[in-house]
Amino acid sequence: MPKNGFFPIKNKLVACLWPCLFCTALQAATAGSAPAVLPNGVVRWTCNAFYLPARSIWQRTVDVEFDKGGVHTVRIDGVEVYAFNIHGTTLLTSLDAERIQFDTDAQTWSSDLRGLVSSQGRCAR
Repeated sequence: MPKNGFFPIKNKLVACLWPCLFCTALQAATAGSAPAVLPNGVVRWTCNAFYLPARSIWQRTVDVEFDKGGVHTVRIDGVEVYAFNIHGTTLLTSLDAERIQFDTDAQTWSSDLRGLVSSQGRCAR
């Protein structure tokens, strides 16, 4: 990660998020519904992750805060992650030993907790 904590705008994830900002704001203004982009430059996804072996569904939220310099902060369920990496349109991070992969293009969530528990799910804005 660069010293200033920002990723360059040429990053594919940021390129994917910019149209989301404008399209969502336009849809919200015309439809009268609340936008999925929060006022402070945050895009929020809600994911329904199916966990095995427990066979339970947990609702997880992914907040990506960005500015014109790139992705600034990532929060999972409201908790800011210590570090993250971006590979194409996939955001890679971890929280409490759970390794998380979130693909913004496919809008999918997958995670693994030390090989004991795993999850997969779909996400929506």
